[in-house]
Amino acid sequence: MADQCVCTEELAILGGPKSFSVDPGTISTWPIITEEDESAVLEVLRRGGMSGTDVTKLFEADFSAWTGMEFALGYPNGTESLRAAMWACGVGAGDEIICPSVTYWASAAPALALGAAVNFAEIDPDTLCIAPGDIEHRIGPRTKAIVVVHYAGYPADMDEIMEIAQRRGVKVIEDVSHAQGSLYKGRLCGTIGDIGAMSMMAGKSLAIGEAGMMITNNRSLYERCIAYGHYERTGARSHYNPADQQITDDTLKLYSGVPLGGFKHRMHQLSSAVGRVQLRHYPARIAVIQKAMNQFWDCLEDVPGVKAHRPAKDSGSTMGGWYYARGLYRAEELGGLPCAKFAEAVRAEGVGAANAGANAPLHTHNAFHTADLFGVGKPTMVAWTDRDVRQAPGTLPISESIADIVVGVPWLKQDCPEIIEAYAAAYRKVALQADKLLA
Repeated sequence: MADQCVCTEELAILGGPKSFSVDPGTISTWPIITEEDESAVLEVLRRGGMSGTDVTKLFEADFSAWTGMEFALGYPNGTESLRAAMWACGVGAGDEIICPSVTYWASAAPALALGAAVNFAEIDPDTLCIAPGDIEHRIGPRTKAIVVVHYAGYPADMDEIMEIAQRRGVKVIEDVSHAQGSLYKGRLCGTIGDIGAMSMMAGKSLAIGEAGMMITNNRSLYERCIAYGHYERTGARSHYNPADQQITDDTLKLYSGVPLGGFKHRMHQLSSAVGRVQLRHYPARIAVIQKAMNQFWDCLEDVPGVKAHRPAKDSGSTMGGWYYARGLYRAEELGGLPCAKFAEAVRAEGVGAANAGANAPLHTHNAFHTADLFGVGKPTMVAWTDRDVRQAPGTLPISESIADIVVGVPWLKQDCPEIIEAYAAAYRKVALQADKLLA
């Protein structure tokens, strides 16, 4: 659709008029909060049920039914759900996990808290998810889990990843923090690996407050997650909740009443109350997001330099709530124009979401090189390991080029064709006049 509107107006960054000057209204407002959410919260507040588990258990049942998974377990945040998932999979001192370098730190850093090391893998330049071809050679005798991040809502290549993991006897943890509702070949992300974990904080596509969730069909993993941080579900009572025995493992029963991780993982019930309401409407709302975001990218389908970050339409895979919407930037199609300069020009056109890059690569961060979390005189990454998996700059070139190959785009929550086209026009205008920025 690039030649439908070949803009001849001067670029705004060079003194011309902005191409996006309309009032966007509530097209990016999220989450959508109604009286239904407010009533659910007030019910918990007025009866003093904030620290209970009754509403959370109902939310877990709702989540289990939606995903088709046998077990769902609520958390105060996504980071703790990921840490618990790692521990449940046997990650401990001297072990390793494999994780993509481009992701939020919570996908990887909990391994350090368990005394384990992180062997970072490369990402695919089109999906921005972990590159399956860079996984197997990283598996060593103490690799316990592969953390798969469905980055920015894009489903990772689970077929190839699961084949590698099952053949090598390694667990797969799906980090679904970006991808609640995303489908991989018709299957919900988070339901394919051994265990799924996710954030549902206020900025996510399933936004219920500061909260997390774990899902699995493996009862052993579920019970280990309970034993690690849900002390009230191990058979012991508390001030706020009656005794609740959800553990059948005789060894884990020995520790009833005291969480093995020393953490309290109870979800705040204001979040679980909101979660029940939000989940009820979520499928319909993400259908609207899908329509709006696909319309945006359809408007730019033939524009050079900017590619849609989305699966093929006939693949059976979708982007769910399309959290952290990104576009793929290809400077070589625009005469080598740097992504940062392109993004600056689009922002000048009135689109604040245009920024270069995404999460900075983690494999070069000091936390994964020199941090001594336990005060043992050695960096945690090598304190108990048999091999040093730390990686220097230059080892993961695609991850390290993230600021050059990705550009931010508006995250659209409503189907407003005129506004969507106006957003797209800003990217089109800059891309089709990129030569003026190279002068």
